[in-house]
Amino acid sequence: MNPAPTTLRLTDRQPTLAASELLGHLTPPPQFAHASLENYVPDPAHPSQAEAVEAIRRFADGAPDEAPTGLRGLFARRTPVVAEKAGIYLDGGFGVGKTHLLAALWHRVGGRKYFGTFIEYTALVGALGYQQAVQQFRGARLIAIDEFELDDPGDTMVMSRLLGELVASGSRIAATSNTPPHALGEGRFAAQDFLREINALADRFDIRRIDGEDYRKRDIEGHAVALSPEELDARLAAETGTVTVDRFDAVLAHLATVHPSRYIGLIDGLSAIALTDVSPLRNQTDALRLVALVDRLYDAQIRILATGTPLDQVFTDDMLAGGYRKKYLRATSRMIALTTAS
Repeated sequence: MNPAPTTLRLTDRQPTLAASELLGHLTPPPQFAHASLENYVPDPAHPSQAEAVEAIRRFADGAPDEAPTGLRGLFARRTPVVAEKAGIYLDGGFGVGKTHLLAALWHRVGGRKYFGTFIEYTALVGALGYQQAVQQFRGARLIAIDEFELDDPGDTMVMSRLLGELVASGSRIAATSNTPPHALGEGRFAAQDFLREINALADRFDIRRIDGEDYRKRDIEGHAVALSPEELDARLAAETGTVTVDRFDAVLAHLATVHPSRYIGLIDGLSAIALTDVSPLRNQTDALRLVALVDRLYDAQIRILATGTPLDQVFTDDMLAGGYRKKYLRATSRMIALTTAS
């Protein structure tokens, strides 16, 4: 007979992480602890995946890269550029293995190195102060930035300046995103007013487009699982780890009291979270906080048990038509995976 699970409430948790603890978390998520270029399996239907593997291999080994090919629109070059860039940027849809490749690069490169999401780096700058953050990262061999997105002008200015100083100190930069560098910020703020900073970021990278299907949707029906209250009770009774059970609206309210950089502490030690009475989101602020939480849950592979509206239906049509569409679609994909995990 299974031991009874330890049931808590997420809303009772008030994580506090010192700057040193935030720095300590700048490593690949546990699910990518053994990621390598060798165990990344490119989809033969999408040659850009195999091309990205070789680009990462050359970048990791420090070999000069040939001029990028196949770049369209704003990325097209009138003349070939052979010189190696200080950074590599993997641009592609969600679920094509960008984070796997970024983690594989991190494992392949020796020396002092950091791996974190964009929000973790900006949170660290806020916690440490800009100059102390520069001193902390200066001289690192690799700065790996997952989910690179610029959601406001302040982030644009800070990251442009920070990356410029780190490149000048000899650091190499690797990033992933669902958005090409020149398009960062589109639909979210007046990106044209900060075009110089955005272009400065883009020009530091060798941009590699990765095409493909979301691997999380290849073997599942494509819908998040919504349980009945009776099914939730049965699932909770079968749990053997530590689980939190909260109303969905209470969790949203609680997220407003915790900085997103500390969400990793909010879910520390959990095997699953249960969200009851899920309903469509009412405002974009709650939606973005939910995205940040889902990203941390997915990194830690913490399952979601939910009742009410299926979680793949919580983002409204207006939200999905706006500037954060790619964020919401990524979160939807991840919630489908976490609610269908056994």
